[in-house]
Amino acid sequence: MNTAIRRAWIASACIFVLLLGTLTYVQFFDSKDLQANAWNSRTLYESYGSQRGSIVVDGVEVAVSVESNDGYAFQRTYPQADIYAGLTGYFSSIYGATGLESAMDEQLSGNSDAQFYDRIAQMFTGNTAAGASVELTIDGELQQLSYNLLQGHKGSIVALNPQTGEILAMVSSPSYDPNVLASHNAELVIAEYAALNEDPARPLYNRAIAGDTYAPASTFKIIDAVAALESGEYTADSVIPNPQNLSLPNTDVTLPNYLGGNCTARSEATIEWAFAQSCNTPFAQIAMKVGQEQIAQTAQNFGYGQDLSIPLTVSQSVFPTNMEDSQLALASIGQYDVKTTPLQVAMTSAAIANEGVQMKPNLIRSVKSHNLSSLYDFSAEQLRRSTSAEVAHQVRDWMVNSVDQGIAAGAGVDGVSVGGKTGTAETGTDTVNSWFTGFAPANDPQVAIAVVYEDVDTTTGSQLSTSASQQIFEAVLNQ
Repeated sequence: MNTAIRRAWIASACIFVLLLGTLTYVQFFDSKDLQANAWNSRTLYESYGSQRGSIVVDGVEVAVSVESNDGYAFQRTYPQADIYAGLTGYFSSIYGATGLESAMDEQLSGNSDAQFYDRIAQMFTGNTAAGASVELTIDGELQQLSYNLLQGHKGSIVALNPQTGEILAMVSSPSYDPNVLASHNAELVIAEYAALNEDPARPLYNRAIAGDTYAPASTFKIIDAVAALESGEYTADSVIPNPQNLSLPNTDVTLPNYLGGNCTARSEATIEWAFAQSCNTPFAQIAMKVGQEQIAQTAQNFGYGQDLSIPLTVSQSVFPTNMEDSQLALASIGQYDVKTTPLQVAMTSAAIANEGVQMKPNLIRSVKSHNLSSLYDFSAEQLRRSTSAEVAHQVRDWMVNSVDQGIAAGAGVDGVSVGGKTGTAETGTDTVNSWFTGFAPANDPQVAIAVVYEDVDTTTGSQLSTSASQQIFEAVLNQ
């Protein structure tokens, strides 16, 4: 009898320990995964049952929760929808969250570790749970201007402070209205999402950091110039052959020189002059001489192949490997399989402007709980040293000359030293993607930018990208 009782007691104890262990695992180790599960409708209703924190720019809410009269307690709304859609993303009862709504979800929903005591206090006081507000580094006027400059075009504009990494503007065009995806009308949301997803212009992609990355075209010559100086093979005084057509090794292909500037005027050129006129053949020769390992390492030093969160996830920029010299020649002018984001191009110019130091880009200025206590405040952070100050100064001077004496003149601002580089990326059609990247003022940089217009003709595209850049520079410098 005692044996039977003992066995029953042991079995009961084992079951109790098993249940306690399972409960402990679910409560403490698996809770976040369960909360994030798309099938967990309880979490979804809880999310809409509490007041989600606002996303704020210059003191103005660009994403805010308002009381709702339907089955949910709150409705997520976006007062300046199209201008900020690429940043805020959407908070949808059907498709989940994207953009900052996803990246900052724990803070916005009030579930971050830093808000633990706030949650406890709300339980005891009986107050409605509320999330933290997230203030962005974005300059509202600059964001509006950038949005306006891209209207009617596909493309992107990124502006950041090269000395701190604060992102001042980030726009992707075409945009979309996140309000329709945050609607509580499921039928409407499904129909609108399908239409947006099938749109060939891809409005749901944030072109500044993701989606189909771009060929950087001649903006990549900034990397070439740095690699040339760092290799020891070239100096500021080096003279390079400047043929109008360069035969590529082991092929029947010739690389033509750029026809939009004055490349035909000289049979030989310094790096400074070739850079200002954006001549292709000197830079192809530089790349083949210093080798792909040197070019690849320099690209990596500026961020290519590196993961980055701002806290939005940024697609990696890519410089190809295992190339023949003919392919390297094309890669050196930002074609072949070189792919990048506008943010990466802006970061490259920012590092040159900031004496070779690349600061970590960031969109978040501060996070404040519902009672206004600070949970996070921005602090500038060095990401890496991309090149020496000496090399950065030389390339900075070449970029200034490109605006003063070269084909980037359209981005110039009266009375201000502006550095810049244009780019024209072939797309395999009769149109191009037109680039400009640069910084101002050169001696005390306040802003570095990247501008790209997709699917434009060569002449119009160059005018669009340089004119837009000039207007952004003027807006920042006139503040």
